Amino acid sequence: MARIYSVHPENPPLRQLQQLVAIIEQGGVVALPTDSSYALCCHLDDKAAVDHLRRIRGLDDKHLLTLLCRDLSDIAHYAKVDNQQYRWLKAATPGPFTFILAATKEVPRRVSHPSRKTIGLRVPAHHATQQLLATLGQPLLATSLILPGDDWPLNEAYAIQDALDHQLDGILDAGPCGLEPTTVVDLSELPPRLIRHGLGDPGLLGLSAESSSD
Repeated sequence: MARIYSVHPENPPLRQLQQLVAIIEQGGVVALPTDSSYALCCHLDDKAAVDHLRRIRGLDDKHLLTLLCRDLSDIAHYAKVDNQQYRWLKAATPGPFTFILAATKEVPRRVSHPSRKTIGLRVPAHHATQQLLATLGQPLLATSLILPGDDWPLNEAYAIQDALDHQLDGILDAGPCGLEPTTVVDLSELPPRLIRHGLGDPGLLGLSAESSSD
């Protein structure tokens, strides 16, 4: 049964965050709020948990998952970032953006793009999830919580519990999330390319909404 951990969005109790971290470290899949929508998350290095996350979402092993990072130091560890890319990242993080970057050797091969060797990364502007990532001490593997056949993500903890009660191990409830996805920008090649115009303003990176390939 998926237990709900209800916390204050700005001041989540450490004890509850530690309980969720223990679930993640033991191979659990959890639902976490972000500044865009809820995300399904699991430990980066746990293959069984990654496979379970993909089954919940109905994703094959070619679908690019995202690393949910606490800050830019995490991004630099898992992605190859030059000075210009770093300036773009700094301008838009934390925030509702997903960036595609060249993956370093620290990223397990099963979670990077099989042919391009890229990885999607984001730094959410959600305090409770930021605190959980700090407690865990490393990024999480994540994907938006959109169930197979649905057009919109689930955005309330109890709706998530009703839909996925026996498939999830924990839900962090800090209030409802939004429904709009992140803005996706490919920084792996120059010039930057807008893949999807979502909640994040592409103008922060000098891109226009009309340039989206969505």
